[in-house]
Amino acid sequence: MAAPNRQDTKKFFENLSGAGKSIGVLTSGGDAQGMNGAVRAVVRMGIYVGAKVYFIHEGYQGMVDGGQNIEEATWESVSSMLQVGGTVIGSARCKEFRTLEGRVRAALNLVQHGITNLCVIGGDGSLTGANLFREEWSSLLETLRTTGQIDDEAVQRNSVLHIVGMVGSIDNDFCGTDMTIGTDSALHRIIEVVDAIGTTAQSHQRTFVLEVMGRHCGYLALVSALACGADWVFFPEMPPEDDWEEELCYKLSGNRADKKRLNIIIVAEGAIDRSNKPISADYIKDLVVRRLGFDTRVTILGHVQRGGTPSAFDRILASRMGVEAVLALLEASATTPACVVSLVGNQSVRLPLMECVQMTQEVQKAMDEKKFDEAVRLRGRSFENNLHTYRLLCSRKSDEDLPSSGFNVAVLNVGAPAAGMNAAVRSAVRVGIAEGHKMFAVNNGFEGFAKGQIKEIKWGDVGGWTGQGGSLLGTKRTLPAKHAEQIAEQIRIHNINAMLVIGGFEAYLGLLELSGAREQFSEFCVPMVMVPATVSNNIPGSDLSIGADTALNAITETCDRIKQSASGTKRRVFIIETMGGYCGYLANVGGLAAGADAVYIYEEPFDIRELQANVEHLTEKMKTSIQRGLVLRNENSNENFTTDFIYQLYSEEGKGVFDCRKNVLGHMQQGGAPSPFDRNYGTKVAAKAMQWITTTLKETYKEGRVFANTDDSACLLGMRRRAMVFRPVAELREETDFVHRIPKEQWWLKLRPLMKILAKYRTSFDVSDSAQLEHVTHVRPKEAAI
Repeated sequence: MAAPNRQDTKKFFENLSGAGKSIGVLTSGGDAQGMNGAVRAVVRMGIYVGAKVYFIHEGYQGMVDGGQNIEEATWESVSSMLQVGGTVIGSARCKEFRTLEGRVRAALNLVQHGITNLCVIGGDGSLTGANLFREEWSSLLETLRTTGQIDDEAVQRNSVLHIVGMVGSIDNDFCGTDMTIGTDSALHRIIEVVDAIGTTAQSHQRTFVLEVMGRHCGYLALVSALACGADWVFFPEMPPEDDWEEELCYKLSGNRADKKRLNIIIVAEGAIDRSNKPISADYIKDLVVRRLGFDTRVTILGHVQRGGTPSAFDRILASRMGVEAVLALLEASATTPACVVSLVGNQSVRLPLMECVQMTQEVQKAMDEKKFDEAVRLRGRSFENNLHTYRLLCSRKSDEDLPSSGFNVAVLNVGAPAAGMNAAVRSAVRVGIAEGHKMFAVNNGFEGFAKGQIKEIKWGDVGGWTGQGGSLLGTKRTLPAKHAEQIAEQIRIHNINAMLVIGGFEAYLGLLELSGAREQFSEFCVPMVMVPATVSNNIPGSDLSIGADTALNAITETCDRIKQSASGTKRRVFIIETMGGYCGYLANVGGLAAGADAVYIYEEPFDIRELQANVEHLTEKMKTSIQRGLVLRNENSNENFTTDFIYQLYSEEGKGVFDCRKNVLGHMQQGGAPSPFDRNYGTKVAAKAMQWITTTLKETYKEGRVFANTDDSACLLGMRRRAMVFRPVAELREETDFVHRIPKEQWWLKLRPLMKILAKYRTSFDVSDSAQLEHVTHVRPKEAAI
C-alpha cells in the first residue's frame, strides 16, 4: 500500500531496528477487555521490526515458573485475538514474585530466552513490581553468576532490562492517563444494564440501586452516572455531605412528585461517607424503603463489567499503546527510566512509571486523610471535569431559587442525526437553566427556526434523553442563507440572545452563513457556538465529533459477526462499505478496530496496481492458518473503483484461492443507542459550550442589549490534541476543503500506517510525536482535555 511522503523534518521508525532483541509481553493483575489487542499490537510490531517476541503466560507466575510459560509468539498466533475479552495469555497473582528468591528465578528464565525488554500490561501493583525488578536487575544477574547459573558473557549480554508499561484496568484508577485499557468496555457493560433496567423500572415506578466496581476509584460510577443521567452517585473520592440521607430522600420524592417513574442511584463498591465508613447499596435501599416507602431493588453488576468483547475505543487504544510500547523499548537506553504509555486527550504520551505510581498512591493517602478535594485534583483534569459537569447537571434548585439572567438561548440540531445529540441537548438545557437562562428548543434545524417551530424547554422536558439515539428535536440539512429573513424575524419575536448549534458539516456552514450575514441582519449579532455531532467526524477544528464512537462500535460489531460467519467457511474475503462521505475516518479507524487487511479512503489515493497488490497479499495470507480477509472501503473513496468493482476484482483475481462477499453497512451506522463515550462526551462538551455562552453574553451585554459581531463570538468548540478549544468559524475557513466537506489536515491519518503494519504491510511510520518522555504534572493546562 502507498507510503506517505518522507520529509526531512520528520522522524521515521525504519531507523529503529529490533534485530537481535527479544521482547517479553505479559498481562498481570485483574483482566480487562482490550488486553488482547495490546498483546497483539506488541507481538506484531515487535516481529515487524525484526525482534523476537515471547508470550509470558500467567503473568509474573509464568515468569517465575518458566518452562512452557515462556513461548515465542508468531504473527498468526495473535490472529482473532482483537475481539476477545479478558487476556488469552492468562493473568495470575504471584506471591513468589514478591520474594527475592522468586525474582531471581524470573531473571534466570528471562536470561535463558535472551529477553531484556519487558512489556507489562496491568495495574499499578503490576507496574510497581516491574519497576522493582528492573532496579534489582544487576544484583539479580550477579546472584545468578555467583551461583554458577549464568556466565560472565550472559551477564554482559543481558546487562540492562528495559521496562514499558501499559495500564490495563477497568477502574481507570491510574494517574497520568485519561483512560486505561478496559475502562470504556466496562462502561459499555454498565450502560447496557442501566438501559435494560430502565424499561422495567419505568413499568413499575421503581428505584434501582446499582453497585459498580471501583474499590478505590469512582471513575466508573461517576461516568456511568453522567452517561445515564442517574439521580445520585456515591464514590470514594468525594463522599456526600453529612446530611446526605435527607438530601437523597428529598430529591427522590421531588422526582416522583414530578411524575418521574424511574430513579437510578449508582454506588461504587468503595463508596464511603465523610467519616470513611462504607456506604453500601443495601444500606441505601433500606434507607429509601424506610423513609419513602418506594419499591427499591439492588443490582450488583460484579464481574459482568470485566466480561464481553472490547469496545472499539479499547481496541484502538490498545493497538496504539502496544505499538507505542515497542517504539519506547526500541528507543530506550541504559539510563531511560521505566515508562508507562498513556493517553492524554487524544494523544499517546510516555510518562515515567514511578511518577505515575507515586501520584496514584497520593490519591489514596489524600482520601485516608479526608482531603477529598485534593484526591479529586490528583485524579487529573479529566476526572475533575466529569465531576464538575455532574454537579452542574444534578444540583437542581427549585424554580424560585434559580437565578435569572434575563437571557434567552436557543438550541437546535442541524444536519444528519448522530447518536449523542440528545445527551448534548439535555446537558445544554439543564446547564443553561442552572445558570439562569430561559432555554428554547428549535425543532427541525434552521428550517424549523424559519417556520417558528420554537418553544421553551424546561428541566424535566429533557429527562431520560441521554440514552436516546437520533435527534429528539428533529434535524434537517437545510442551510439558513435562503431563510435568513425569516430566522431573523423569529429571533426578534422570541428575543433570542444566543444560539447553540449541535450538528455536522451543515451546522458549520450554517454558522458561517449566519455570522457572515451580520452586517445585513443585526439579529444575528448574538453569541453563537457549534458543537460537532456527526458520524463522519469531518468537521474542521475538532479531532472528534459526537456520534462517531457509536458508529465505530456499530462497524466493529458488524465486522466481528461477519468474520465469525466465515469460521466454518475457509478462504473467504469480505468487502465492507462504510459511511463518511469523503472522510475516511470511519473506514480507517474502524479497520484498525476490526483488524482489517486493507482500507480504501479518499484521503490516500489508490490505483489498480495497489488493488492488485492487496489481492496478492491476501492470496499469501490464505496459505497460512488465517484463512479469511476483511477489506473496508469508504463510500466515496474513488468514483471509479466502487464497492462493486472492488468486489468483482477480488472475486476474479482470487478465483480458486478465496471467494468474496460484500456488505454495505448503510444507515445502521447512524442508528442505535449512543455509546457511553458519546453520551459522556456530548454531555461535557455541551456543558462547556453553555458556560462559554454565559460568559460571552455577559461580555457583550451593553446598554440594555446583546451585541456580538466579532469573529470570536461565532465559535466552534472541539477537541484538538490534548485540549478543548474554542475557534472562530471564520478562522476555520482556511482549514476546510469545502468541495469534499473535510478538513485539510486530519489527525487520524497518522493511525493509517499503524493499521497497515498490523496487517503485515511494509510501510513508513512517522514517529516524530512519540519520542519524548514527559513528566507527570499535578495540574494540567487550564483547557485540558475533557
